[in-house]
Amino acid sequence: METLNIIKVSCVYFTYLCPTQKNTTKKNTIHRIKTMDVKYQILNKAESLFMRYGIKSVTMDDLAREMGMSKKTLYQYVSNKADLIENIFRLKIEEEQKMMAQYKEESTNAIDEVLKIARHVIRELRQFSPTVMYDLQKYYRGTYRQMEAYHSRHIIKVIRENVERGIKEGNYRSNLSPDIVSKLYVAKSSLVADQELFPLQQYHIERLFKEHIIYHIHGIASPQGLALFEKYLEAKQGEID
Repeated sequence: METLNIIKVSCVYFTYLCPTQKNTTKKNTIHRIKTMDVKYQILNKAESLFMRYGIKSVTMDDLAREMGMSKKTLYQYVSNKADLIENIFRLKIEEEQKMMAQYKEESTNAIDEVLKIARHVIRELRQFSPTVMYDLQKYYRGTYRQMEAYHSRHIIKVIRENVERGIKEGNYRSNLSPDIVSKLYVAKSSLVADQELFPLQQYHIERLFKEHIIYHIHGIASPQGLALFEKYLEAKQGEID
């Protein structure tokens, strides 16, 4: 929200600094910014409701009522519930991309970067409702698959670059294929979310993801990297988070 407000101030300020801009352009710019702001609020409110009650249980009428607007007004920002879900997905992915870039910049080495990413995912998982995942896969499978494919491409890129970094640092084995390792990582991540393989009644998804990260690092780390990883774990009393 803070970033959005900064964008809003910057755009409006720039518009008024340009004397050659027509008044209609200024009005269009301000209208576009306001539209973005309202849509952002709608997406955040919808996500909050979905997490609390599940996707299937929340109707567009419920969302309009929570936003204090008519359903007709709501449909000016999203076409339908599937479009709403897709927009929430895209917003979350954009936010995640910014966080991944930040973790890469702030980390001291490739293993530190992976652990920062892992902690971020664990925080997200703690807020995630299993009902939401169930509803997505059952009632919005097409949207879910489309967004999952888009998300997977991004994660493959992040992990591939991380593996390349780790090899250069000497923390990962030099004979690895960054392309293969990154795709294996994403494939294993998908298995963690597979409720047929790991029923939620028997397996906690947070525990599954931690095991996945430990398995991943042990599979690619060099002796130097493993020693570094163990040092990180010791600092956290054996836990990733």
